[in-house]
Amino acid sequence: MKLLHVDSSILGSNSASRPLTAAVVDRFRQMGPTLDITYRDLTAAPLPHLTLSHLPSDHPLSALAPASDMAHQDEAASQVILEEFLAADVVVIGAPMYNFTVPTQLKAWIDRILIPGKTFQYGRDGAKGLAGNKRVIVVVSRGGFYRADTSHAVAEHTETYFRTVLGFIGITAPEIILAEGLQRGPEQRQEALDAALQAAAALRAA
Repeated sequence: MKLLHVDSSILGSNSASRPLTAAVVDRFRQMGPTLDITYRDLTAAPLPHLTLSHLPSDHPLSALAPASDMAHQDEAASQVILEEFLAADVVVIGAPMYNFTVPTQLKAWIDRILIPGKTFQYGRDGAKGLAGNKRVIVVVSRGGFYRADTSHAVAEHTETYFRTVLGFIGITAPEIILAEGLQRGPEQRQEALDAALQAAAALRAA
C-alpha cells in the first residue's frame, strides 16, 4: 500500500499538526509494515504559486505556457506532485488553519492535483470526481473554536474547504482529525492534542 504524507505547518517543533500527522502515519505503519511512504514537506520545499508554466503536462491549459527550459522544469515538478497523489492509496494531510483558511503552501499543492481528466472531468451533468478510490485523512488544527455550534462557525474555511475540494474529485468521505482551541490555554491545548492522538490511534485498518 502506498501512503502520501503531506505537511504544511510553518511552525516546526511548535506545530500541532505535524506530530498529529506523524501519529496517523505511525498508525498505518502498525497496520501494515510494508507501507510505502512518500513524504512531502511543503514548508521545507515550498511550491511556487500557480502560473501557466507550473501546470502539469496533463492539464489541458499547459500548452499555453511559455516555451523555455525553466517552464519545462516547472511543469515537470508539478507533474511529480500529481503523480505522487495519483499513485497513493492513502493520503495524510496536515492542514493548520491560518487566517481562517489553509496555508498558501498547501493551496499551491492542491492546485497541482485538481487536474481535468486526471482527478475530475466535466460532462453534460457537471463535474465528476475521478479520485474516489483513495482514503484521505486530514488533520485540522486551529487556535480557536469553529465547530458548527459556535458563533465563529461561519469563519471556518479549512475543514469545509477540504470537504469541498476532496468531494469535487470524488473523495466524498474524508476522515477529519481535529485539534482546536489550541490558543485557549495550555490545558485546553493538551486536551485537544490528546483527543486528536486518540483519534489517530483508533483509525481503522480499511
